[in-house]
Amino acid sequence: MNVLWGLVALVAISALTVTAMLTVRRRAPEGSYFSDGDRASGVFGVLATGFSVLLGFIIFLSFSSYDESRSGAETEATIVTQQVETAQFMDPTTAAQLTGQLMCYSRSVVGPEWDALADGTLDDAINPWGAQMYLTLKTVEPQTDAEQSAYDRWMDQTTERQQARVDRIHGAEGIIPLPLWLTLFAISGVIFVYMLFFADRGERAKTQALLMGSVTAVISLLLMLLVFFDHPHGDGVGKLHPIAMERTLHLVEVQLQDDIEVEAPCDGDGQPQ
Repeated sequence: MNVLWGLVALVAISALTVTAMLTVRRRAPEGSYFSDGDRASGVFGVLATGFSVLLGFIIFLSFSSYDESRSGAETEATIVTQQVETAQFMDPTTAAQLTGQLMCYSRSVVGPEWDALADGTLDDAINPWGAQMYLTLKTVEPQTDAEQSAYDRWMDQTTERQQARVDRIHGAEGIIPLPLWLTLFAISGVIFVYMLFFADRGERAKTQALLMGSVTAVISLLLMLLVFFDHPHGDGVGKLHPIAMERTLHLVEVQLQDDIEVEAPCDGDGQPQ
């Protein structure tokens, strides 16, 4: 969620709930609608504690998923670099093909694939250059011990890269199911209604506004934090960006160009030419 829009939403929601509290306060009896304030506060404590425990647990799981996506992106980029090095131990033709396809794979991740992650439209689509590398390797017949060792190592690295990619994209469509969102919003609504019964005509308006506004702000911020963790890719502060893969792409295209003569079979966005 964009920080500016999040701030606007926070102010708007707080303004609505404070307005509701002050409106109810006009007709509320002195001392609030509860005849026993201590008992009412105890019940509110149970509601708030249950909500905070549930929300804290969900935030912990969401952050774990966020961190897994970040770690998956870094691991995937590292393995791509390792595969470039492994490819150089194969015959020159195969090495050039695989290196070029790895460059296209990286460009595809940085470009259209990351955009699809941000939009939540990647679904279960595979990276086309992963399939191309499989078809290329399928035709390889190792002739030396070095080539055989590189072939075996490449297969292991491919499995590791695919798993890292799964970790990177698993949260693209959101990790929090709809029933859980409905539960959180329902509990938030219950707390809001319960707070209205604390409206007290005998209290000053500023005190009543602070009472409702502080509770609203805390709940809203926590829910916004969940929205952030639920969609970790995209633009905005704290969102995941393909920095690791961009670094790998720079390494392959610039730092190794003196040692490897490669013509990538794709454009800058990883689209086949």
